[in-house]
Amino acid sequence: MSTDETKKHADIARLMSDLRSAKLELLSAQSAAERLRFQYSVQEIVVFGERHTLKGAIASAEAICRFFGSVEAQLKLVEQLPRTEARTEE
Repeated sequence: MSTDETKKHADIARLMSDLRSAKLELLSAQSAAERLRFQYSVQEIVVFGERHTLKGAIASAEAICRFFGSVEAQLKLVEQLPRTEARTEE
């Protein structure tokens, strides 16, 4: 195995690990949002929540949504390719 292949395998392993970690962190964020949703009305959150904190949370959620939306769109394209072609695209 060449040095480039070894590096590529290490990069892929790191990507997979980072993706698993991100999934857990996103599940935690989703749970926190659900707790807010069940404990408080949207009106209470808007009236009593700190504007800066709310706007920051909204911006973060929008950025995550845009990123995973683009990942989802690319995934749909790859899933439509024949299996051998999809592998070479990855």
